[in-house]
Amino acid sequence: MIQTLKKFFDFCGEENRRMFITSIWLGVLSAICSAMRIPASYIVIQALLENNVTMTTLWSSLAIIVGSVIMTILINMKSTMLQTRGGYRACANKRIEIAEHLRYLPMGWFNLNSLGEVASVTTNTMENMANVATRVVMITTRGFLTAGIIAVMMFVYDWRVGLITLAGLLVFMGINALMQQKEQAVSQRKMNADEHLVARVLEYVQGIAEVKNFDLTRDSTTQVHEAVEECRKAAFGMELPSVAFIFLQFIANKLTGVAVCAAAVSFWFNGTMPLANCLLMLICSFILFEQLDSAGSFSTLFRSIDIGVEKANAILKVEPMDIDGKEIVPEGCGIELSHVDFSYEQKKILNDVSLTIPEKTTVAIVGPSGGGKTTLCNLMARFWDVQGGRVMLGGRDVKEYSYDSLIRNFSFVFQRTYLFSDTIANNIRFGKPGASMDEIISAAQKAHCHEFIMALPEGYDTVIGEGGASVSGGERQRIAIARAIMKDAPIIILDEATANVDPENEKELMAAISELTHDKTVIMIAHRLKTVRGADCIFVVDGGRIVQQGTHDELVSQDGIYRRFVVERRQAASWKV
Repeated sequence: MIQTLKKFFDFCGEENRRMFITSIWLGVLSAICSAMRIPASYIVIQALLENNVTMTTLWSSLAIIVGSVIMTILINMKSTMLQTRGGYRACANKRIEIAEHLRYLPMGWFNLNSLGEVASVTTNTMENMANVATRVVMITTRGFLTAGIIAVMMFVYDWRVGLITLAGLLVFMGINALMQQKEQAVSQRKMNADEHLVARVLEYVQGIAEVKNFDLTRDSTTQVHEAVEECRKAAFGMELPSVAFIFLQFIANKLTGVAVCAAAVSFWFNGTMPLANCLLMLICSFILFEQLDSAGSFSTLFRSIDIGVEKANAILKVEPMDIDGKEIVPEGCGIELSHVDFSYEQKKILNDVSLTIPEKTTVAIVGPSGGGKTTLCNLMARFWDVQGGRVMLGGRDVKEYSYDSLIRNFSFVFQRTYLFSDTIANNIRFGKPGASMDEIISAAQKAHCHEFIMALPEGYDTVIGEGGASVSGGERQRIAIARAIMKDAPIIILDEATANVDPENEKELMAAISELTHDKTVIMIAHRLKTVRGADCIFVVDGGRIVQQGTHDELVSQDGIYRRFVVERRQAASWKV
C-alpha cells in the first residue's frame, strides 16, 4: 500500500504531491483531534466513578469534545479540498502530458497500438484516478492514521490491551495484504476489458457505414456485446474476491474488539485494571475498529490505482523521436533525400531512394498502391525517422531541426481530411491559433468555401460533427485547404487531395488548391492525369524505389510504368455507357 501511495504521489507531480502530503499531515492532526474524545470521555467516567462530577468537569469534557469535533471538521474540509484539487489537477495535467507526448511519437506507433487503449487511458483511467484514487487515498490514510493513534493511546492506558489490539491490527493488515495481492491479477483483467470495450465501440461507431453496407450489423453488434460481457465478468471477478476478504477483515475486527472487551473486563474483575480504564477500553475498541472497517473496504481499490498509474506511464515511456534539435529557419525550402531506407517492422518499404525537389517547384509522385508514395512524403516531414540515409530541408538534415521548427514548414491536405467537432472558424483557425475573424474569412475566400459557409445556419460559428461528418467531402477538403492557407507554410504536401471529390466540387477545389500552392514548394501524390501532367518533375515509385523521373512529356516517350499509367487513364476516359 505504501509503495502504491508513493507511486501515485510521484505520478501526480511535484506541486500536487505537496498537496497530498500536506493533506496527510492534516490527516494526522485530524486523527489526533478525533482521538481527543478518549481523554474527554475518561475525565467524565473517572468523575462519575468517584462520585465527583462537577460543572467544571462536565464543561471541560464538553469543551474538549466540541473543540475536537470542530477542529476535525475544519481540518477534514481543508484536507479534502487539497486532495480533491490535487487529484483533479494531477489527472488534467497528465492528460495534457500524454497529448504532448503523443505529438512526438513516430506515426508507426499509432499503427501498432489500439486507439481504444489510448482513449481508455486518457478517459476511463484518468477519470478513475481523479475520482476514485483521491477518495481512496483520503479515506484509507485518514482511517489508518486514526486507528493507529487510538491504538497508541490504548497502549498508554494499558499495555496488555494495547498488545491485543496490535495483534488484531496485524491480522487485519495481513488479510488486507492478501486481498491486494489477489486483486493484482483481476484488476489487470478489468483494465484490459475496459480498453477492449472502448476499442470495440470506437471500431463499431467509426465503421458503421461499412457495417450497414455489408450487412454486418449482427456480427459487429455481437463483438460489442462480447466486449461488454467480458467487462461485466471482469468487474464481478474483481468485486467477488474483495467481498470475501472484506468479510474476513470484518470478522477479524469484530473478534479483536470482543477480545479487547473481554480482556478489559477480565482485568477489572482481577483487580489489575481500574474500572475507568476498563470502560475507556470498551469505548476505544468501537472507535478503533469502525475506522479500520472503513479504511479496509476502500483499500481494495489500491490495485486499480497502481494499474492506472502503470498504464499512463507505459504511454509516457514510449520512446519519442529525437525532437531536441535547434530552432532553425531554413535558408531555402528545397528537399533532398539521399539513399533513404525505411521499413515497417520487417517489411521493407523504401530502398535506397534518392531525389531532389528544388524550392518553389511542383513535383508529383505516382506509382502502384503500396509502392511507398505516402511513406516518402511522411519521411520528408519527419513523421517517421529514416533507418538509413538522410532527409534534408534547406541543405540541413531534418534531424538538426527541433520538431516544431521543422513542421512549421509543411502543410498537408490528405485524401481523408479530419475536422474537429468545433465551429468552422475554429477548424480554420487551427492553422494559425489566435487568428482574427478577418484572417479566417480571407483564408476561406481563397479556399472557395466562404459562400457555402455563409449559407449554413450560423455561418462560421456552425459547429460541425466530429470528423466533419455534417459537411460534404468536397466541403471538408476546402475547409482543410483554408486551414492550410492560414498556416501559410512554404511546403505543401497533397496526398490524393482530389481523389474522392464529386464533379460539382472539383472545380472549386482545384481553384482552392491553386490559391494554396501559389509560390510554394508543392509535392503531390495523385493518380489523376490532369493533376500530375503540369508538374515540373514526376517521380514514379514502385517497390520502394524511384524507377522513373522526369516531366510528363519525357516519361510518356519512355516505355515504363508512367506511359502505361497514361494509356490506362486515356482508355478509361473514353469509356461510355
